[in-house]
Amino acid sequence: MSQITTHILDTSAGIPARGVAVQLFRQEGQHWTAIAAGQTNQEGRITDLLPAHKLLTAGIYKLKFETQPYFDSRATVAFYPFVEVVFHISSDAHYHVPLLLNPFGYSTYRGA
Repeated sequence: MSQITTHILDTSAGIPARGVAVQLFRQEGQHWTAIAAGQTNQEGRITDLLPAHKLLTAGIYKLKFETQPYFDSRATVAFYPFVEVVFHISSDAHYHVPLLLNPFGYSTYRGA
């Protein structure tokens, strides 16, 4: 399993958000460098964003979730065209970053 995993739950529909493109970036000074990308599976999860043997160094990272195409596919008007979640990696532990999503809001937390 990847050091960073995620899943998206569409709380307005009560289903996993399938087919959402997600990118992982690392902050380098004032810039962000893309280091990985994936797409949520049928369960709304990405478990293989990074190769299992790759460990990230300490630093600031962000996941960018491309939510507009998902809501467009459901013919749903949404307020956020994308969601960016910025977080700090401080060790080689596993980091699970879930996104609870609806057309007009979202929340996130560090999961297990």
